[in-house]
Amino acid sequence: MADLRYVVVEGPIGVGKTTLTALLAEHWRAEALLEEVEENPFLSKFYRDRAAWAFQTQIFFMLGRYRQQMELAQLNLFREKVVADYMFAKDRIFASINLTEDEYALYGRLAGILCEGMPQPDLVVYLQASTDTLLRRISGRGRPFETDIGRSYLERLTDAYNDYFFRARMHPTLVVNSDHADFRRKGNDFSGLLEAIGEHSGGVETYVPRFGARR
Repeated sequence: MADLRYVVVEGPIGVGKTTLTALLAEHWRAEALLEEVEENPFLSKFYRDRAAWAFQTQIFFMLGRYRQQMELAQLNLFREKVVADYMFAKDRIFASINLTEDEYALYGRLAGILCEGMPQPDLVVYLQASTDTLLRRISGRGRPFETDIGRSYLERLTDAYNDYFFRARMHPTLVVNSDHADFRRKGNDFSGLLEAIGEHSGGVETYVPRFGARR
């Protein structure tokens, strides 16, 4: 693809977004834009009782993401390269599986107003992994508020992500299977990914690091 100024790394909880974002930002000497997850005061309550705390959690995240994206919009993306570990559209992905019908209708009205003029990524690197891999990685990083995340929730979230990327096709996307990849410790995995990013020709393409396959 042509020169990439704004790249987003996306995927479900525990897939490795922040790690890869930091690696890409360092490699490209770019600014890393990281989501402020632990600042959400409702998050631990949400994982204990999703029905009771979903709306508050979602609105807090949406407003925080909106503020960060507006700061991003002030940057001159012709002169500065940015790598982010989330895209604003992820907000709707989470809202779609966590909110009631009435809550989602109200949320949608607010989100529709806020998303106007939002910067759009030149490329999304969509990381995928099996539920077992996600659970193992979540457990390994030891965040207390994530201890109540269950398999069924991760499966629903993964389905929602897949539906967004494979049906909406709103962004140039490189889908990367990360089950057997270690971009931080295995240089071949990271260099292979960089090559796949460089060869991305638009639309939705897939890449499997273990075998170097791209299609």
